Amino acid sequence: MPAPPAPVPDACVPDAPVPAGDYAAARIVGGLIFTAGMTPRSGGGVITAGILGAGLAVEDAAPLAALAAERAVEAGRAVARTAGRRLDSAVSMTVHIAATPRFTEHSGVADGASARIRTLLAGPPPARTSVGVAGLPSGAAVEVTLVLSTVEQGSAAA
Repeated sequence: MPAPPAPVPDACVPDAPVPAGDYAAARIVGGLIFTAGMTPRSGGGVITAGILGAGLAVEDAAPLAALAAERAVEAGRAVARTAGRRLDSAVSMTVHIAATPRFTEHSGVADGASARIRTLLAGPPPARTSVGVAGLPSGAAVEVTLVLSTVEQGSAAA
């Protein structure tokens, strides 16, 4: 049985998602890629910290959700490439939103992530959940996780 391919170092991707703890940025299992939660970072830090409903509005957070989704896709793309596969579509997406208990516009924030996914991947939009939470890593306003489908390199998209 041949040895599994060596992982592609995160340094190969500009500003690649780097785990902040003892976990993988993404894993492939049975042709599906599961990403860790990605926050909107650039240059190693969170772009905007805050809480929706306490200083941040939907218009502020939707672009942050888009960037977090893009980072999740990039983490998935790196794992797919290492496995000799390519991304096909987003199957499922969860958007965690740091929000006050009275904030109710979660879907508007998550729409920013959905819009970005549509520009990056073919296929139908993913099933989606948006959840309000009390806080996120590094004070981020949003965090996105994805389940992505893959196909073998060179095959037509499903």
